[in-house]
Amino acid sequence: MPRTIEDLDLVGHTCMVPVSDEHAWEATAAYISRGLTRGEQVVYFEDATADRLLERLADDRVPVDSAISGGQFLIVPTEATRAVTTGPLDGVEPAMTHVIGESREQGWPGVRIIGEAARGRIPQGLNSLVAYEQVCDEVLRDNPTARLLCLYDRRRFDEGALDALRSVHGSELTGPPAYDDGLLRVTRPAPSMLRLAGEIDHSNRSVLRGMLDGALEDTLRSVDVPVDVTLDLASLRFLDVAGAVEVIRGAQQFPGTQRVLLRGPRSRVQRALQRCGAGAVEQLVVEPSTPAAGSGR
Repeated sequence: MPRTIEDLDLVGHTCMVPVSDEHAWEATAAYISRGLTRGEQVVYFEDATADRLLERLADDRVPVDSAISGGQFLIVPTEATRAVTTGPLDGVEPAMTHVIGESREQGWPGVRIIGEAARGRIPQGLNSLVAYEQVCDEVLRDNPTARLLCLYDRRRFDEGALDALRSVHGSELTGPPAYDDGLLRVTRPAPSMLRLAGEIDHSNRSVLRGMLDGALEDTLRSVDVPVDVTLDLASLRFLDVAGAVEVIRGAQQFPGTQRVLLRGPRSRVQRALQRCGAGAVEQLVVEPSTPAAGSGR
C-alpha cells in the first residue's frame, strides 16, 4: 500500500487514521499542496474547518489565494457538505460524478477531493459509512483521474470498525512521526530539520531538548562540513517560557561554526524566545515567516 503523499498520485481511494489533530492537518495540507503543484483541481468539503485548514496551508506557504481565485482550489461550505453527507445514500454517486465531471469540463487534468465528507454518516452507523465509501470507490474506479482521501478519527472508531473502513479503500496513508503526543507533533521533513506543530509546555518540553541534543550529536559525528539545524516553527502555536529556555540552552551547546535556525515562528512564540534572551545567543538565528506569493499571509 502507498505510504507517502507522493505515492498517492498513483491511486484513487485512500484512507488515513491520524494519530492526532496535528497529524490530520499536516496530511491534509500536504495532500492539497501536492495536488495544486501537479496542476490538479482540489475540492475540500469543509465542516466548520476552513479557517483551520487555511491557517495550516499558510504555515506551509501554499499560495492558496491564487489557487482559489483561479478556480483550482474549491472550498465547499459547511451547509453544502452537510447536505451531501446526511442525505440519502443514492445521492452520493450523482454528487461525486457531478464534481468530477465539472472539473473535467473545466480542463483540469485531475481532481482531488478531501474534507469532512464522511462525518455526517457516523451517526447512521458503521454499515452506512461503509456503504458510502463503497459508492465512492465505485465512482473513483470509473474515473481514474479523480482521487479521494478519507480521514478517520480513531477516537470515534474501534479497531474493528477501522479495519472495515480500510477494506473499502485501495490504500492507506501512513508514516510514523519523530514524536506525537496529541499536543505536539514533530516530523523530519529533511536531514537536519525538525517540523514542530502544536504546543510545547511542561509535559513535552524535555522531548524538544532531547531532539536538539540528538541533532547536535548527529552533526558532531558527521564527517562532512557541519550544517545548520533547522526547527520549522510555523505551526507551533504555543511555547512556554521554560520551553523557550530549553531551545536557547540547546542551541548554546552547538559549536560556534553551526547555527540553529528557527524558521517562521509565530509572533507569540517569537516573543517568548526574545524575552528569554534568544537574541544574545550566537548560534541561534530566527528567520521570520515569509509568505508564499498569493498566500495572503
